[in-house]
Amino acid sequence: MDWLAKYGSSIMVYGDRTMYAPKIISMIKADDMMRRGCGAYLAYVIEERNDTRTIDDVPVVRNFPDVFPEELPGLPPEREIEFQIDLVPGAQPVAKAPYRLTPTEMKEMMTQLQELLDKGFIRPSVSPWGAPVLFVKKKDESMRMCIDYRELNKLTVKNRYHLPRIDDLFDQLQGASWFSKIDLRSGYHQLKVREQDTPKTAFRTRYRHYEFLVMTFGLTNAPAAFMDLMNRVCRPMLDRSVIVFIDDILIYSKNEGDHACHVREVLEILRKEKLYAKFSKCAFWLREVQFLGHVVNPEGIMVDPAKVETIMKWSPPKSPTEVRPENLPPDGKVDPARRLRV
Repeated sequence: MDWLAKYGSSIMVYGDRTMYAPKIISMIKADDMMRRGCGAYLAYVIEERNDTRTIDDVPVVRNFPDVFPEELPGLPPEREIEFQIDLVPGAQPVAKAPYRLTPTEMKEMMTQLQELLDKGFIRPSVSPWGAPVLFVKKKDESMRMCIDYRELNKLTVKNRYHLPRIDDLFDQLQGASWFSKIDLRSGYHQLKVREQDTPKTAFRTRYRHYEFLVMTFGLTNAPAAFMDLMNRVCRPMLDRSVIVFIDDILIYSKNEGDHACHVREVLEILRKEKLYAKFSKCAFWLREVQFLGHVVNPEGIMVDPAKVETIMKWSPPKSPTEVRPENLPPDGKVDPARRLRV
């Protein structure tokens, strides 16, 4: 190797570069080898999806950034309708003692109350009404503060405004090839409560009494009232290029050019009416979309397989008390394949 030293050279060795195909063995073989003392390692791969999509990346939508704020700007404007709570004759105020909350729930309640106060959605109250607060865990493991309005709902005259049948809505999609889905941001909070009815929305916490100035979850007529609002707002496009179900909007078109016009028209309506959407929960320019528990594409409509799987995993009831009638259709039967394809 003297010639290497003479010329100031060196040899770099990086090891054997020969590539071998991975050897796959059976579970039985693996078990046998581990019993004989061979080492084993379990590895799995997690695919992390970082959705960096922004409004500027979406055609047409990029012209409407004001429709997708990070937070609602404040109290909603005066609208064609307000949320009303009409009581049955002879109804008297009902006040329930606050539920017991864990320290974690108490901390979360104080945080959410402050957010609602900052936005002007609630205010301190001296109402004789008072519903208790409870918490429900969401899919992302965060907690949603809910008000138990069951006693108020018993005394409320029911709004007979019917929600549309899902089958009737999907019948409009024949021939559609392009889809966009818009989810309103905290939709219920975008409709005011009639001033004389705000005391009825009062809820009690350990330290103070509050009442809502905007519609909130748990009130018996809230879905019907919001459905009425959205039908009025979107009336020019209903049965033509838009399906509305409470705070979910589905835009559908036969071709790409029409879809651009339809998306623009819907966003112009939302801008005019000062209704705001949550961009992270919206999806645009889709060839297949999940909507109301179904998968919709140019080939047709089918039940979302994930929903069917959930039903199939239900454990059979072991006693009559485990059967929950409120979750069953009128005929008392659950048929996850009632609509398989149109």
